Amino acid sequence: MRAMVLDDSRTVRLIIGQILTEMGIEVIEAGNGREGLDQMRATPDLDLVLVDWNMPELNGLEFIKAVRATPAYDPVRLVMVTTETEQEQVVRALDAGANEYVMKPFTKEILVAKLSLLDVFGES
Repeated sequence: MRAMVLDDSRTVRLIIGQILTEMGIEVIEAGNGREGLDQMRATPDLDLVLVDWNMPELNGLEFIKAVRATPAYDPVRLVMVTTETEQEQVVRALDAGANEYVMKPFTKEILVAKLSLLDVFGES
């Protein structure tokens, strides 16, 4: 299982990355949506991407739309991890192709529970 943590905050990338690593998931990182798309092209076997909404250059919603516009990425599960908590934003992310939505701040237990819904542990 390989995941990318896509967030402009290095601290958030480290926190999420540590949780994923403890779960036996290999982690790569990117700091904005453009870097994320570059990483997707360079790492064709990604299973999961945890995406922040508010980032420079290409935000999380734009990233999700770009990924979902590429059929080769259909199997990749996308989780929006963001401070955007309004119901309208949740709906927009899910409509764009996110598989799940995690609101910051979150606990390890919340993140693990959301990932369990996506059955990410069954494929590691």
